[in-house]
This record gives sequence, C-alpha cells and structure tokens, in this order.
Amino acid sequence: MPLAVRAGARRRLPLALLALAVLVTSLIAAPAASAGDTRLRVMTYNVRLAADAPPKDWPSRLPLMKRVLRDQQPDLLGVQEALWQQMRDLDGALPGHDWIGMGRQGGTRDEFSAVFYRKDRFEVLDFDHVWLSGTPQVIGSATWGNRITRMVTWAKFRDRRDGTVLYHVNTHFDHQSENARVKSAELILERVRGFEAGAPVILTGDFNAAAGKTEPYRILTGADAFTDTWETARRRGPAYNTFGGWKAPVPDGDRIDWILSRGPVETRWAEIDAYQRDGLYPSDHYPVVAHVTIGKNT
Repeated sequence: MPLAVRAGARRRLPLALLALAVLVTSLIAAPAASAGDTRLRVMTYNVRLAADAPPKDWPSRLPLMKRVLRDQQPDLLGVQEALWQQMRDLDGALPGHDWIGMGRQGGTRDEFSAVFYRKDRFEVLDFDHVWLSGTPQVIGSATWGNRITRMVTWAKFRDRRDGTVLYHVNTHFDHQSENARVKSAELILERVRGFEAGAPVILTGDFNAAAGKTEPYRILTGADAFTDTWETARRRGPAYNTFGGWKAPVPDGDRIDWILSRGPVETRWAEIDAYQRDGLYPSDHYPVVAHVTIGKNT
C-alpha cells in the first residue's frame, strides 16, 4: 500500500536562488548516512486503539503522535493495536515510509501489528503473517487460552545502502493468558530460527510481560535467542514503565514493550519517550526506541 508523497513550493524564487536554497537546506538538515553506514533507528509503539472518549480519543491524540514520530524519525517501526483508520493516519504521518500488515481477523478487520519501513532504504524481499495459536496459518485463530486473537507480522528486507539482509518481526502478546504468552514466545523463536542463517533480526512488540521477570522474556532472551537492546545499550535514557495508563512515567517501572535483537546488532542508545502535552499522552503506552548498528559492519 504505497504512501502518497506530497510536496509543495512555499513561494516562487529565481532559478539560481532556488538552487542555492535547496543546497543550503540539504547542508543544514540532518545528514543522510553514507552508502556503507548501517546505523538504524528502531521503534516499537502500542498506539492504543481508537476506542476512547475525549480527551483521549484518537483525533485528539493523533497530533501528539505525529510529533513523536517526527521527532524520532524511525527507520523501522512496529505498531500494535492500530485499527484500519489509525493505520491510514499513521501512513500519512510517516511520509517516505510504507508498511506491511493485516488485521488480526484478516484484511482490514480488527487490530494490526504492522511493520513500517523507510522505502528509500529498504527493499522488501519477503513477508508473512502468523497467528499466535496452535494453527498459526489460520486467520483469527486462538487456541492457547486467550480470548483475544494475537498475531505476528514479519518482513525480510535488503538494506539498499550495503546489501545487508535483515528481518523485522512485530507482535502483540495476550494480556490475560500466561500460557498464551509462553506459547507465543516459543512459536516466535521457532520461526525465527528458520530465517536465513546469520541474518540480523529485530523483534519489537508489546509483550504484556515484564522484562527480566517473566517466562516469555526468559524464553526469548535465552541461549541461541535474542538480546534485549535496552540491557545492551551503550547509553540509555531514564528507565520507566512502558505501560503508562495515561499517567506520568514511573522510574524503574516494568518494561512490557521491548526491542530485542538477534545476530550482528549493536545498540548505541535506547530510550523510552514519555512525551506529553498539557497532561495528554499520545497513547497509554510509551514508545521504546533503539539506535542500533546492524549487519556485517558491526
């Protein structure tokens, strides 16, 4: 589903002056990475489905979410809980990106756990949708004690800068059934181990399980599995809970939203973005961001 690219001239300028303006703008803007640069900004964000009354309704929150996305400029973004209209709004808020996803009841129905990616950087090589159940290819299936359908979206990319192949896996685990969360972790790990050998993998999601304290985390960060970018980051921002519940963050609270990595990935910086305006938060979760170096040059 391609993004619409919108552009407009601010005013008319003589041709020479216009060329100079373009050159100056390109020099003062954030510099683009070189062809061999493997730095990457990854974000996971439970955007909260559009189901709340004002002032927490989606139209009120969307401008704040646009501000967060504009400030963070993710190269790869995993979103959770987004309904179809929200997906369309996020699509418009991320010019230069495209996305891969499906509603968890198929098509545009129900929530998405979608992957957004920067089009000028990544070529899509493959993708799939997997339901977190004993019948993972059956759309809408739930067999592990969870009442709500849960799923995974993954994509295989080639980085146009240096040809590195990498995967992005995005998910949303059940909030009620521990058995479903454990089985979901096992299924994801099984599938990831079948990916191209040696290729880096980024796993984003709302896991509804506290990092460092729960069985799903232990499974996903065990031997021959993933590492937690928050824990391996050279530097990081303040440690907060990631489910805020529309309130101010709690220092050293539980992280239930994670960015995990597997393979040649080094984390330079990690942060939890608790942006708010006049007491209103963009979502009931705070997004987590990891600045990583990925691929063969790490």
